[in-house]
Amino acid sequence: YQIPGERIQIACTRANGQTYSNVEVVSGQYAWDEDIAGAEIVPGKGKATARPNLLRERLIRLWASPQGAPKAAAAGKENTSVDWGTGKAVVSYPIPGVAGAIAKATLSAQNQAEHIEVRDGNTVMTFDYAKYDDFNNPLNKIEAFMPGTMVEKRNGTTVRDLTTTETETGNLYVVMPVPASVRKAATPQSN
Repeated sequence: YQIPGERIQIACTRANGQTYSNVEVVSGQYAWDEDIAGAEIVPGKGKATARPNLLRERLIRLWASPQGAPKAAAAGKENTSVDWGTGKAVVSYPIPGVAGAIAKATLSAQNQAEHIEVRDGNTVMTFDYAKYDDFNNPLNKIEAFMPGTMVEKRNGTTVRDLTTTETETGNLYVVMPVPASVRKAATPQSN
Protein backbone atom coordinates (compact mmCIF):
# COMPACT_ATOMS: atom_id res chain seq x y z
CA TYR A 1 0.00 0.00 0.00
CA GLN A 2 1.35 3.36 -0.95
CA ILE A 3 0.57 6.26 1.37
CA PRO A 4 1.78 9.69 0.26
CA GLY A 5 4.03 11.26 2.82
CA GLU A 6 6.84 13.68 3.35
CA ARG A 7 9.12 14.63 6.20
CA ILE A 8 10.93 17.98 5.88
CA GLN A 9 13.65 18.74 8.41
CA ILE A 10 14.45 22.44 8.58
CA ALA A 11 17.37 23.97 10.44
CA CYS A 12 18.18 27.57 9.64
CA THR A 13 19.09 31.00 10.93
CA ARG A 14 16.51 33.72 10.40
CA ALA A 15 17.40 37.21 9.17
CA ASN A 16 17.33 38.46 12.78
CA GLY A 17 19.99 35.88 13.76
CA GLN A 18 17.56 33.61 15.62
CA THR A 19 18.00 29.89 14.95
CA TYR A 20 14.98 27.81 14.00
CA SER A 21 14.44 24.10 13.55
CA ASN A 22 11.38 21.97 12.96
CA VAL A 23 10.36 18.67 11.42
CA GLU A 24 7.20 18.94 9.30
CA VAL A 25 5.37 15.74 8.40
CA VAL A 26 2.41 14.73 6.29
CA SER A 27 1.30 11.12 5.93
CA GLY A 28 -1.95 10.24 4.21
CA GLN A 29 -4.60 12.51 5.69
CA TYR A 30 -2.61 13.58 8.76
CA ALA A 31 -0.19 16.47 9.29
CA TRP A 32 2.01 17.05 12.32
CA ASP A 33 5.27 18.56 13.59
CA GLU A 34 8.04 16.65 15.36
CA ASP A 35 10.77 17.91 17.65
CA ILE A 36 12.98 15.04 16.38
CA ALA A 37 12.57 12.90 13.26
CA GLY A 38 10.35 9.94 14.09
CA ALA A 39 8.99 11.47 17.30
CA GLU A 40 6.82 9.12 19.38
CA ILE A 41 7.45 6.09 17.15
CA VAL A 42 9.40 4.76 20.10
CA PRO A 43 7.45 5.54 23.29
CA GLY A 44 9.05 8.38 25.24
CA LYS A 45 11.24 9.54 22.32
CA GLY A 46 10.34 13.00 21.02
CA LYS A 47 7.11 14.97 20.81
CA ALA A 48 4.64 15.01 17.90
CA THR A 49 2.13 17.87 17.63
CA ALA A 50 -0.96 17.44 15.43
CA ARG A 51 -1.39 20.12 12.74
CA PRO A 52 -4.65 19.22 10.94
CA ASN A 53 -5.02 22.84 9.82
CA LEU A 54 -1.83 22.43 7.72
CA LEU A 55 -2.85 19.26 5.86
CA ARG A 56 -3.83 20.94 2.56
CA GLU A 57 -0.73 23.14 2.60
CA ARG A 58 1.59 20.20 3.23
CA LEU A 59 -0.03 18.01 0.59
CA ILE A 60 0.31 20.87 -1.90
CA ARG A 61 3.97 21.31 -0.93
CA LEU A 62 4.55 17.55 -1.40
CA TRP A 63 2.92 17.40 -4.85
CA ALA A 64 4.50 20.69 -5.99
CA SER A 65 8.01 19.56 -5.08
CA PRO A 66 10.47 18.61 -7.84
CA GLN A 67 10.10 14.94 -6.87
CA GLY A 68 6.36 14.99 -6.19
CA ALA A 69 5.19 16.88 -9.28
CA PRO A 70 6.00 14.12 -11.82
CA LYS A 71 4.27 11.52 -9.63
CA ALA A 72 1.20 13.72 -9.16
CA ALA A 73 1.07 14.47 -12.89
CA ALA A 74 1.22 10.74 -13.70
CA ALA A 75 -1.48 10.03 -11.10
CA GLY A 76 -3.71 12.65 -12.73
CA LYS A 77 -4.05 10.44 -15.84
CA GLU A 78 -6.63 11.98 -18.19
CA ASN A 79 -6.79 15.13 -16.02
CA THR A 80 -3.11 15.90 -16.74
CA SER A 81 -2.16 17.92 -19.81
CA VAL A 82 0.97 19.38 -21.39
CA ASP A 83 1.13 22.71 -23.24
CA TRP A 84 4.18 23.77 -25.29
CA GLY A 85 2.77 27.21 -26.24
CA THR A 86 5.45 29.12 -24.32
CA GLY A 87 8.32 27.11 -25.82
CA LYS A 88 8.66 25.20 -22.55
CA ALA A 89 6.62 22.29 -21.29
CA VAL A 90 3.87 23.41 -18.92
CA VAL A 91 2.26 20.43 -17.21
CA SER A 92 -1.16 20.92 -15.58
CA TYR A 93 -2.36 18.35 -13.06
CA PRO A 94 -4.68 17.97 -10.06
CA ILE A 95 -3.10 17.86 -6.60
CA PRO A 96 -3.79 14.38 -5.12
CA GLY A 97 -5.78 14.49 -1.89
CA VAL A 98 -6.64 18.20 -2.22
CA ALA A 99 -9.97 18.47 -4.02
CA GLY A 100 -10.10 21.38 -6.47
CA ALA A 101 -6.39 22.26 -6.29
CA ILE A 102 -4.72 22.45 -9.70
CA ALA A 103 -0.99 22.79 -10.40
CA LYS A 104 0.83 24.14 -13.45
CA ALA A 105 4.50 23.13 -13.60
CA THR A 106 6.88 24.87 -16.01
CA LEU A 107 9.83 22.64 -16.86
CA SER A 108 13.38 23.54 -17.87
CA ALA A 109 15.17 22.18 -20.93
CA GLN A 110 16.43 19.41 -18.60
CA ASN A 111 12.79 18.60 -17.66
CA GLN A 112 13.30 19.87 -14.12
CA ALA A 113 10.61 21.93 -12.39
CA GLU A 114 11.43 25.65 -12.59
CA HIS A 115 8.13 27.17 -11.52
CA ILE A 116 4.99 25.54 -10.14
CA GLU A 117 1.80 27.46 -9.49
CA VAL A 118 -0.98 25.84 -7.46
CA ARG A 119 -4.47 27.32 -7.27
CA ASP A 120 -6.51 26.13 -4.30
CA GLY A 121 -9.71 28.15 -4.10
CA ASN A 122 -8.69 31.78 -3.51
CA THR A 123 -5.15 30.80 -2.54
CA VAL A 124 -2.31 30.81 -5.07
CA MET A 125 0.93 29.13 -4.02
CA THR A 126 4.02 29.37 -6.21
CA PHE A 127 7.23 27.41 -5.98
CA ASP A 128 10.36 28.52 -7.84
CA TYR A 129 13.29 26.12 -8.13
CA ALA A 130 16.79 26.78 -9.54
CA LYS A 131 20.44 25.72 -9.43
CA TYR A 132 19.87 21.96 -9.42
CA ASP A 133 22.80 19.84 -8.25
CA ASP A 134 23.66 16.77 -6.19
CA PHE A 135 24.03 18.28 -2.71
CA ASN A 136 24.85 14.98 -1.00
CA ASN A 137 28.08 14.53 0.93
CA PRO A 138 31.02 14.23 -1.53
CA LEU A 139 31.45 10.60 -0.41
CA ASN A 140 27.79 9.81 -1.15
CA LYS A 141 27.05 11.42 -4.53
CA ILE A 142 24.26 9.53 -6.31
CA GLU A 143 23.16 12.05 -8.97
CA ALA A 144 19.97 12.86 -7.08
CA PHE A 145 19.52 16.43 -8.24
CA MET A 146 17.78 18.85 -5.90
CA PRO A 147 17.22 22.57 -6.38
CA GLY A 148 19.86 24.79 -4.79
CA THR A 149 17.30 27.53 -4.29
CA MET A 150 13.62 27.20 -3.45
CA VAL A 151 11.23 30.12 -3.06
CA GLU A 152 7.65 29.52 -1.94
CA LYS A 153 5.02 32.26 -2.05
CA ARG A 154 1.41 32.37 -0.89
CA ASN A 155 -0.73 34.97 -2.64
CA GLY A 156 2.45 36.82 -3.66
CA THR A 157 4.02 36.90 -0.19
CA THR A 158 7.24 34.94 0.29
CA VAL A 159 6.80 32.33 3.02
CA ARG A 160 10.00 30.33 2.38
CA ASP A 161 13.24 31.33 0.71
CA LEU A 162 15.65 28.43 1.08
CA THR A 163 19.17 27.69 -0.07
CA THR A 164 20.22 24.05 -0.10
CA THR A 165 23.61 23.34 1.42
CA GLU A 166 23.40 19.58 1.97
CA THR A 167 20.93 16.78 1.30
CA GLU A 168 20.77 13.14 2.37
CA THR A 169 18.93 11.65 -0.59
CA GLY A 170 21.06 8.50 -0.46
CA ASN A 171 19.98 7.79 3.12
CA LEU A 172 16.22 8.14 3.08
CA TYR A 173 14.08 7.79 6.15
CA VAL A 174 10.76 7.03 4.51
CA VAL A 175 8.80 5.57 7.40
CA MET A 176 6.05 7.97 8.44
CA PRO A 177 3.65 6.14 10.73
CA VAL A 178 1.12 8.46 12.31
CA PRO A 179 1.82 8.75 16.05
CA ALA A 180 -1.06 7.70 18.32
CA SER A 181 -1.21 11.21 19.84
CA VAL A 182 -1.70 12.71 16.36
CA ARG A 183 -4.42 10.20 15.46
CA LYS A 184 -6.17 10.97 18.75
CA ALA A 185 -5.86 14.78 18.46
CA ALA A 186 -6.61 15.17 14.78
CA THR A 187 -9.58 13.97 12.86
CA PRO A 188 -8.51 13.42 9.25
CA GLN A 189 -9.57 16.34 7.07
CA SER A 190 -11.91 15.50 4.22
CA ASN A 191 -11.63 17.04 0.78
